[in-house]
Amino acid sequence: MSSILTNTSAMVALQTLQSINSNLESVQGEISTGKSIASAKDNSAIWAISKVMESDVNGFKAISDSLSLGESTVAVARQASETVTDLLTQIKGKVVAAQEDNVDRAKIQTDIAALTKQVTSVVNAAQFNGLNLVDGNITSTNTDGNTGIDILSSLDRAADGSVTSSSIGVASQNLSLTAGTALTAAAANVGTDAGTAGVIDANDGGTNDSIKLDTFAFLDNSGAATGTAALARGTAGLDNTVATGLMEGDLMTFQVGTTEAQYTVRAGDTAEAIVAGMKSALQDSGISATDFTMDIDTVAGELKITNNTNADVAFSFSSSRGSGGLSGLAAIDVSTGAGATAALGSIENLINTSIDASASFGSVQGRIETQNSFIGKLSDSLKSGIGSMVDADMEAASARLQALQVQQQLGVQALSIANQAPQSVLSLFR
Repeated sequence: MSSILTNTSAMVALQTLQSINSNLESVQGEISTGKSIASAKDNSAIWAISKVMESDVNGFKAISDSLSLGESTVAVARQASETVTDLLTQIKGKVVAAQEDNVDRAKIQTDIAALTKQVTSVVNAAQFNGLNLVDGNITSTNTDGNTGIDILSSLDRAADGSVTSSSIGVASQNLSLTAGTALTAAAANVGTDAGTAGVIDANDGGTNDSIKLDTFAFLDNSGAATGTAALARGTAGLDNTVATGLMEGDLMTFQVGTTEAQYTVRAGDTAEAIVAGMKSALQDSGISATDFTMDIDTVAGELKITNNTNADVAFSFSSSRGSGGLSGLAAIDVSTGAGATAALGSIENLINTSIDASASFGSVQGRIETQNSFIGKLSDSLKSGIGSMVDADMEAASARLQALQVQQQLGVQALSIANQAPQSVLSLFR
């Protein structure tokens, strides 16, 4: 049946042409934007995922900037501590030279004083953007629980969509020369001093011809002094204002007769380690093995010094804490033979302190570099993943465009033919 009111063929041709035009518009949009999913209406689920990933990429860009800033800050601190190590090595050379009697110790001491000032200058200048990791002014606690700073290192997205940040903790290393304050006898002392105070009695067959260095207490991480070993500076919970316990960097001075020795406490030292170190320091300072016998009880953690002479010998012992890890440097004085001998043991401990600081900064700097490189690669992977989801396949879009253009031309012709069909009804009325 033919009808001039309802042209079914024209309606079908029109619907087909509209569909072709819609697809053609979509392909043209892909070509112009370069994206197959440019808005939420194209594919809401994929679009939402891509937008979340894009926000993460922007976040990682900020993290990369943070890591670069942190790496530069740590690099300055590492360079400073390495320079301090070099300067301390030069001072050690001066101290060794002062061991010889036939030298001008006063001039050597002048050189040491100049190098000491240079150490202070390096420590004070080691700042980046106002942050100095080696001058002892940092009091905040980092993510590792130590005194230091945190460097933003990552964004961690959980399966439920929640996001948390991660940080790399950088422990500060106090290499300042701030003078020490005296610790109490509870921290370290000659626990047994029978007979005359401050004197090791002459060896006359009595019982008062020896003393024992056997009193030690260590700071703990709860702000008290109940520990069993020396904690590192900056350990979380450690209160370095408590003067009744020992910690890393505390300086002990022991003088027996004319022999003076110093020992600087290192992190992890126990009572046994301290008495062994003090014995070595006394030996290095030239204490007479004939006049004095030194015995160590490693179980009890004590150093017993016996006077083998027939004369009373004075002794003194003190311990102090400097806020700076190099606080003992200012006390080095090689102007006398005894001072030069004592300085030899002190400078070795100070060099170890600066070496430990350099190693700490070097380790964390390497970690930051690795994380920064990973963040860059991760950002690239995320961008690639986003592209695979939303970017248009230009080769396929080009082929579809040409096909749809042909279909559009055919659709127009089909609609034109369908529109002409009612005119054939006129032939019935001729």
